[in-house]
Amino acid sequence: MGCMFSHLAAKFAFFPPSPPTYHLTKNPDGKLSAVSASSSSTFPAAGDSSIDVRVVKTRRGNKVAAFYLRNPNARLTLLYSHGNAADLGQLVDLFVQLKVNLRVNLMGYDYSGYGASTGKPSEYDTYADIEAVYECLQTEYGVGQEDLILYGQSVGSGPTLHLASKLPRLRGVVLHSGILSGLRVLCHVKFKFCCDIYSNVNKIKKVKCPVLVIHGTEDDVVNWLHGNRLWKMAKEPYEPLWIKGGGHCNLEIYPDYIRHLYRFMQDMENTTTKSRLKKIWQEIRRRDESKGCCSFKLCRPKCPSCPKPSCDCGECGCCKCECPSLKGCFSCCKKPSCVGCCCPKFKCCNCFGKPTCPKCSCWKCLKCSESECCRSCCCAGCFSWLCCCGGRKRKELKTRGGDTTVAKSEG
Repeated sequence: MGCMFSHLAAKFAFFPPSPPTYHLTKNPDGKLSAVSASSSSTFPAAGDSSIDVRVVKTRRGNKVAAFYLRNPNARLTLLYSHGNAADLGQLVDLFVQLKVNLRVNLMGYDYSGYGASTGKPSEYDTYADIEAVYECLQTEYGVGQEDLILYGQSVGSGPTLHLASKLPRLRGVVLHSGILSGLRVLCHVKFKFCCDIYSNVNKIKKVKCPVLVIHGTEDDVVNWLHGNRLWKMAKEPYEPLWIKGGGHCNLEIYPDYIRHLYRFMQDMENTTTKSRLKKIWQEIRRRDESKGCCSFKLCRPKCPSCPKPSCDCGECGCCKCECPSLKGCFSCCKKPSCVGCCCPKFKCCNCFGKPTCPKCSCWKCLKCSESECCRSCCCAGCFSWLCCCGGRKRKELKTRGGDTTVAKSEG
C-alpha cells in the first residue's frame, strides 16, 4: 500500500513535457544557446549578453540546464523553481517579464529529466538540482543568500522550501500555488506517511525569512487550503495574495499578481539584515514578556550588571543570575513568597505574592551587604518563610538591648 501511494505521489509530482520544448546547442565561441522546438528561434539572440545558458552538474551525477537573466538595475536575484508540467522553453518569456517588471536578476532551471537536463525526476534529485544551481549563483555570479529570493511554483515549492530551510540569512521566499505534501494533494489526509514526498508542512517551520504565499481560490489541482495553511505556519508570514477565481496555472494573467509581487520585492529590497535582526529580537522579547520567565513566570531582576539573566533550568524554572552581588539569590527551585526588596542591589518586580509579616512590606535578602533596612524589622515572623538565598530554611531574629541582630541557623 505504501509503495502504491508513493508511486501515485511521484506521478503527480513529475510530468515533464514530452518531447522537450527546447534543446541546447554550442556556439562557435564555446557558449551554449537554447533552440525552441516550435519556432526554431534561438535564445539568447546573437550579441545578447543579458541571458546566460548554463549546464550545472549535481552531486547525484545529473547535468541540469539553467538560464540566468541579468538585469543591470537589480539588487536582488530570484531563483525560480517551476511547476510539474513545464520546462524552460515554455517559461523563458515569463522570465523576461519578471526580470523587467520586478527589477531582479533571475535564475531558472530544469529538474533532472526535464527539458535538456539529464537523469530521471525524483524528489531527492530536485533537492540536488536546486543546491547545485544555488552553488552556481554563488561561485559564478557572486550572489549570497542575503540577496536571494527563492520562488517555488506548485511542485517547485518542494525544492524551494528544502533549500530555504537550510539558509538562515535568506532574503525571502515566494510560494506560488504551493503544496503541503504530495499525498495531501491526492488524498487530502491530515497525517504523515513514511512514503510521502515533499513534506513542506514540516519544512515551512524552519524557514527564518519572510514568506509570501500566492494561491488561487478556484485552484482545482492544489486546493487553496494548502496555501492558507502554509501561510499560517510560516514564522514570518508576509501579506498573502489570494486571487479570487484564480486557478492553478493562470495566476500570472491577473493584474494583482505582478502588483503584489512587485511590492514584496520592494519591501525585501528595503529590508536590511540589521533591521531584520532588530525585528526578530523585538518579537522574541515581546514573546518572552507575554509568557513570563520559566514555568513560574518570574519577572526578570532589574540588576544593572545582568539585565538579561539566562533561564537555563529545564524543569524547576530557576532564573540564574550572573551578577556577583546577586549570586545565589535565584539559585533555588522554590517560588519565593514576597512582594518586593529593599536591597538596592536587587529591586524586585512585585511578582512573588504577599509577605508573611503584617508589619513589613519588604522582602529581606540577607545575603546583600547593603540590606541594613532588613535588620530593623521588629517582627520575628517576617523571616519564617523558606528563603531562596543560599538554601537556608529559617531565619531567627534576636534583639539585644536597642540593637537588632539576625542569627541564621542552618537547616
